[in-house]
Amino acid sequence: MASLAPLSSWTAIGVTRALAAARRVQPPANSFLAGPRRRDVATLVSQPLRFRSKSPGTSLSARCFSALSPEMKSTIDKVVQSHKVVLFMKGTKDFPQCGFSNTVVQILKSLNVPFETLNILENDMLRQGMKEYSSWPTFPQLYIDGEFFGGCDITIEAYKNGQLQELIEKAMCS
Repeated sequence: MASLAPLSSWTAIGVTRALAAARRVQPPANSFLAGPRRRDVATLVSQPLRFRSKSPGTSLSARCFSALSPEMKSTIDKVVQSHKVVLFMKGTKDFPQCGFSNTVVQILKSLNVPFETLNILENDMLRQGMKEYSSWPTFPQLYIDGEFFGGCDITIEAYKNGQLQELIEKAMCS
């Protein structure tokens, strides 16, 4: 009898297939294949994924759940609202563990801005939850005056054209 792979392997394979199916390109409108082929994220999350094994008659199913629980959302809201400038990053401001995070830290330090940092590497649920909270897939994530500002590239561009300095000055005065 063949043994089944660990559930984590099955889950990874199923999620990869589900995401690949969601990215399929729609055929042209005049094509006989036209019709709804793309599944949105809500559909992927709400429907169980079915996995086939190599053993006949054996299958597994799993349901995708959001990493952003109501409790985590509330906690993130409190953190973001209680500080004028917050950076969710890989590492800390004293020891960044990512070049992009280091770049944003150096920009904020050059502006002499008091800011808080949270190390997303210490908590996998926080890291996944932040991606959903901001609808932004990468880190660092900068929040100014309670609102998501952007990642490294946006921060660099805003710093170069002076918008970042203006926004931070306005946030500090409010």
